[in-house]
Formats: sequence, C-alpha cells, structure tokens
Amino acid sequence: MRSSREENGADQKKYKGVRRRKWGKWVSEIRVPGSQERLWLGSYATATAAAVAHDVAFYCLRRPPSLDGLNFPMMVPVRSLSENMSPRSVQRAASDAGMGVDAQMIAVGGGHGGLKAEVWEDNDYQSYVGGGGDCWNWEEQELNISVEDYLIK
Repeated sequence: MRSSREENGADQKKYKGVRRRKWGKWVSEIRVPGSQERLWLGSYATATAAAVAHDVAFYCLRRPPSLDGLNFPMMVPVRSLSENMSPRSVQRAASDAGMGVDAQMIAVGGGHGGLKAEVWEDNDYQSYVGGGGDCWNWEEQELNISVEDYLIK
C-alpha cells in the first residue's frame, strides 16, 4: 500500500505507460503495435488508475503470453476482453478500467489521499462496468466520461 505522500508524487513508484502532469493529474497512453500512432488512454486522479488503464490496453493490443510484466496483473479482466479489438474499443476498455479504479478509490478513501486499492475478480469487474461480451464494442461513441460516472450512489 502506498501512503498519501507517495500517491501525491513524493516517493511515487513509476508505472509503465504513466506520467504525471504538472498540475497533478495522471495520464496514460500507449503505442499501437506496428505503427507510430499513440493511443490516448485518459487522465486520472490516481497513478494506480492510469496504470490499470495502461495494463488493459497493453493486454488488448499485444496479448502477452504472461501478465507478469504488467503494473497490476491481477486487475486485468482478461476473460472479459475480446480479441481483435479496434483501437477505439481498446481505448474505451482501458478508460473504463481506469475510471472504475479511480471511482472505487475515491468512494473507499473519500478523496485522493490515503487511498487503498481493491483487487477485483473478473466477475466483480464485469458487473461493475455493465457485463461482458458487448460492453467492449463501442466503436462510434465519443469518450466523454468522468470519474463521477463510476461512483456508486
């Protein structure tokens, strides 16, 4: 577990595919295999959320034989992610995962400091974001979401 000091950046562990903006938001992006194109994965309140978004996108785009190289291998819902996803679908899946983590951490911790991450099983994650199968096929919808969309009321 990290302390609020670590989450705020003082001794922050560097996650793959994550960087911090000067105003404090955490952002994530990934390169699309076989091209120079970068896929924007979103801006998050916590480094953990940005890292989970990167992990989901990495898994969707590259399908590694092992999850050991990911930031949080136990948080990637591998059974609910379809194969051969378009970059837009990958972006949506990663954003949903990251926003879900941010929302969960804010709901549990009441803010951004002193937060505790929760590891979800695939079934918990699927029910949280609205099912499996078709939930990852939003080809033409615009990504206009906020962490407030994921808070459980």
